[in-house]
Amino acid sequence: MGSGSSVPAPLYTQWAATYNKRNPAIQMRYLPIGASEGINEMSRGNGDFGAGEVPLTAAQRSGGSLTELPILVIGIVPIYNLPGVSQGLHLSGEVLAEIYLGEIKNWSDPQLKKLNPSLSLPDLPIKVFNRPGGKGSNYVFTDFLSKSSSKFKSRIGTTASPSWPVGSAAERSADMADKIKGESGSIGYVELQYAVKSSIPHAAVLNPAGNFVKASPDSIAASCRQVEAPGWDKFSASLANAPGAESFPITGFSWLYLRTSSSDSRRAAAMSNLLEWMFTDGEQLAAQEGYSDLPQQLLAKVKAKVNSLR
Repeated sequence: MGSGSSVPAPLYTQWAATYNKRNPAIQMRYLPIGASEGINEMSRGNGDFGAGEVPLTAAQRSGGSLTELPILVIGIVPIYNLPGVSQGLHLSGEVLAEIYLGEIKNWSDPQLKKLNPSLSLPDLPIKVFNRPGGKGSNYVFTDFLSKSSSKFKSRIGTTASPSWPVGSAAERSADMADKIKGESGSIGYVELQYAVKSSIPHAAVLNPAGNFVKASPDSIAASCRQVEAPGWDKFSASLANAPGAESFPITGFSWLYLRTSSSDSRRAAAMSNLLEWMFTDGEQLAAQEGYSDLPQQLLAKVKAKVNSLR
C-alpha cells in the first residue's frame, strides 16, 4: 500500500496495472491523497511507502525512521487558456510570482507584453488557479518562485501549503487541468504529463541562463544532471532554477518515502520485490509514458541505497 502525491499518480496507476500481473501473491495499490498526507501516513505507521515532491524534515527522518529516494524527475509547467494564444507564451519566475501574489491581474500587463513582444495578448483578467495545502506541486512551484522573486520568498516562501493571496483551489492535478481547459483567461500549474495528455498549452519559462525553455523529458533531465553531477548522491536536493542553457527551471524530484526498518519480514520482502521492479522495469515504463527517468549514474546510486535498506 502506498499513498501520496497526485503528481505522479497516472504513472503509479500504470505501474500497479503492470506489476500486479506478475505475481498474484504480491499486489500494489496507490492512493493519491497529497504528498504531505502521504508522509504523515508513513509517520503514523500506515502503509508501506509514500510518494511526493516534498523533502522530509530532519525530524521525520530521525523520529519517524523514514528516508526518501528519488524515483522520478518531474517538471511543473504553467498551463493557460488564452484566446488567440495556443502556443508560444513566455513567462519568467518574477512575472509568475507577481501573478500569484495578485500584483499582475490582466493578460495585457506591460510585464507580460515585454516577455511576449510577438504575441497579441488580450485585455482580459487573469483567472488564477492554485492547489490547496499539502501538495507536492505546490512545493516545487513555490521553490522556483522563491528563488526567482525575493518578494515571493518573504511573503510566501517554499512550502507545500502556501497561503495564496489570490486564486481558486483545484484539489487534484486532474482537477487543475479540467479547470484551466474550462476557463478562458485562466492560468495554473501541473506536472508536464497532465498538460500533454490533456492537450493544454504550457508556457516556456525563463531559466537562469537567460533562455526560455519548454518542459520536456530532455530539459527536465538537464536540470537534474546540472545539480547531481558529478557526485550523483544529493538525493534530497532542490532542482529548481538549476544552471545550464537547456535546463527547465521548474523541476524537482518525485521521491519514494520508505521506512529504514520493518518488523514484518513478509511485507518487507514484498516491498523489496516491488522496489527492485520499480527501479528496473518501472523506470523503463516511466520513460515509455513520457516521464523523464533518472540519469543512469544517479539510478545506480539509488539502487545501492535500496540494497542497503534490505
